[in-house]
Amino acid sequence: MAGSQETFGKKEREKKRLKKKKDKLLKKEERRASGQESEFIYVDEFGQLTSTPPDPSKKIKVDASTIEIGIPKKEDREEEETADKVGKVSFFDTSKGFGFIIDTTSQEKYFVHVSGLLEEIKENDKVTFELERGLKGMNAVRVKKV
Repeated sequence: MAGSQETFGKKEREKKRLKKKKDKLLKKEERRASGQESEFIYVDEFGQLTSTPPDPSKKIKVDASTIEIGIPKKEDREEEETADKVGKVSFFDTSKGFGFIIDTTSQEKYFVHVSGLLEEIKENDKVTFELERGLKGMNAVRVKKV
């Protein structure tokens, strides 16, 4: 005849599980007795956490079709300024084929690649350029010396 399949380890795990369940019920009863019965926290119309439910008269109806999920298409986005900007080449590495241009009006740095050049440039040259959106931000394109 085969012996029992219930081992000492199984018995101990079952005892622990039952003890946890009993402790959880005791804690629940203690919370009810102390008045901490409310398990819900609500958010009011100003975004603050409260213990009272929201007023249904202040509920706002939202049309689900107006919610835009994801990045808008390129046609839908507003176009960036395409007017020529003036700047100064702060860094350009001819061996690697890229550099940076600082806009003289806004003092912003823009990445420039050798493929966006109309003429050869070097550091400290004054240049005019246009901006295009790249993968990591705005890039200077159609760059030429002033």
